[in-house]
Amino acid sequence: MPNIRREQHLGLIGVLLIALAFTGLQLTAVTGRASPDSKNYLSYALSLSGESREEAGRRAIAYSCDSAQHAPLPTIPWTSRRGAGESEEQCVRRLNDSVAYWSGHGNTSGMTAPFANRRFMAIFEARPGYPLFLVPFTAAFGVTWGLWLAGLAVALAGSVCVLLTLRAAGASRRAGLAGQALYLALPTGTVAMNPLSDGLSLALGTVVVLGCVLLLRDRPRTDGRSGTRTGPWPVVRAAAAGPRTGAALVAGGLALMFLVRYSQALLLAAALAGVFLARSGWLRLKRRRFACDLRTAGLCAGLTVCVYAGAHLLSWPMGQDSAQDLLTHHYQRPDLPNPWPDFFVQEGVFWSAWLRRQVTYPVLPVLLALSARAMLRRRSVVLPVALAAGAAGLLNQAGHPNTAQLLGYRLIVFVWLLPALVIPLLLDRPSRGTSPVAAQPEEVGGGQRDGRVGVAQQFREGT
Repeated sequence: MPNIRREQHLGLIGVLLIALAFTGLQLTAVTGRASPDSKNYLSYALSLSGESREEAGRRAIAYSCDSAQHAPLPTIPWTSRRGAGESEEQCVRRLNDSVAYWSGHGNTSGMTAPFANRRFMAIFEARPGYPLFLVPFTAAFGVTWGLWLAGLAVALAGSVCVLLTLRAAGASRRAGLAGQALYLALPTGTVAMNPLSDGLSLALGTVVVLGCVLLLRDRPRTDGRSGTRTGPWPVVRAAAAGPRTGAALVAGGLALMFLVRYSQALLLAAALAGVFLARSGWLRLKRRRFACDLRTAGLCAGLTVCVYAGAHLLSWPMGQDSAQDLLTHHYQRPDLPNPWPDFFVQEGVFWSAWLRRQVTYPVLPVLLALSARAMLRRRSVVLPVALAAGAAGLLNQAGHPNTAQLLGYRLIVFVWLLPALVIPLLLDRPSRGTSPVAAQPEEVGGGQRDGRVGVAQQFREGT
């Protein structure tokens, strides 16, 4: 018992130290993170708080223009940049003029302030989850600190889910802590801190990933020596959770993602369904157990249909609207009769430029190479889930081939979940293959003891 308690305390201390280090770094840039879309979400949140549409728009403009005045620090690449030569007063005047113009041209209703035409603002009206999440933070701490604390909560929650995912899959404590640290250090942590819906969508995606791991494993994971799982209380609960908990996390996570950013929820559910369906077919060819993968694929496929049907019934903007938005500069030009030929031309332009960018700054290719090595050397239920998450990120970016987003991470951010989940597995010893047949009962003091063991019991706790 003393050793178990010591392991629990060490694990908790590691989690807290990583969280405190990340928090300290973020205090160097409490403001300066706003993007052009931040004011849309903020005005929505302030309207939900009970403020008038006009007052919500005024406060959102004030925050956005004040944030733009804070030049980015050299070591903090995710802070916003000020428009060349534009003062805060000029920024406020420009946005107020835009609000007055669009108010006079038909944008007179909705929760968001009229920063653009009604059709463009409908995109943000279809994402009520993130503004609703912001309400208690902005109400209690004001706009600047409220948005910062909301981003911090989202970032830390996602990192803990990554840790729980690795631990639930049988990885050691050091691998779990490495996953938490990688999540916060990579663009996943960067995007989570930005006042945009992408961070909350990503955190909910990690909940879905955790649920899939719980669905895929055969039985709760325990320490092979003592029959118990060591670590902080959430780790113990994750280790003991079963398929029902996993199904609840997958369904609940995607349901909340639907309200935050339904397009990403749709793509994640579809990617998970496709990967698990393909994996179940491969396992069947190898004459190995595939029922868990097939059930998970069925669940994710059903949720894909539900997300698509829900967005359609609510008349939220769909793929055709997204293509027109890109090609008509936010619907300020007439719609194209058939946008897809021009859209695919834009795809080629974007991905060519993106590949050149990766050659110049090969951070992601290097991390993906390390991930590929981990996949070849390790066997873990995390691997197919991480592949599906990465595919969802690529699909999301493919749906928005905007070269203005070439230097950003937020649309493709789910790709960075792949190295955050897979590279930490390199810290553990390679798993040895064992027979899936249960061990024979062992004679103990004239009786018998059930000798069944699971593959995950071979993973010993890291130091």
